[in-house]
Amino acid sequence: MVFRSISALAAALAGVALATLAGADGLPPPLKSNTVSGIGVVLTAPNGMTLYVYLNDREPAKSVCTGACEANWPPFRPAVDAPSPPDPLAVITRLDGSKQYAYKGKPLYYCKTDKKPGDVTGHKFRDFWLAAQP
Repeated sequence: MVFRSISALAAALAGVALATLAGADGLPPPLKSNTVSGIGVVLTAPNGMTLYVYLNDREPAKSVCTGACEANWPPFRPAVDAPSPPDPLAVITRLDGSKQYAYKGKPLYYCKTDKKPGDVTGHKFRDFWLAAQP
């Protein structure tokens, strides 16, 4: 491929860089997705487990799920050496100083009662928990 200008080359390289930041489903790593009957496309962790958002997390990038809540809804945490993710995924700092992923400003959680990839037992739990969607 021959580029007629530096700007054309730069634009092509920028497109390649953006493509490598997103996975095959267009989501920033480490996020994946799964289609669930009756819900649609939901966000999953690399292990295929469904991720959830908590409607009581009203402030962007702030989790209020602590204590017993956290025991039942474990935060989706980055590995210690994980690189900073590209938008719209971010790493936030929880009240206890630990780290957690947030998608579009909403902290992400697992559901303790989900046992295998594809489970969505937490969806609409007490009308405060929803399967996270892109």
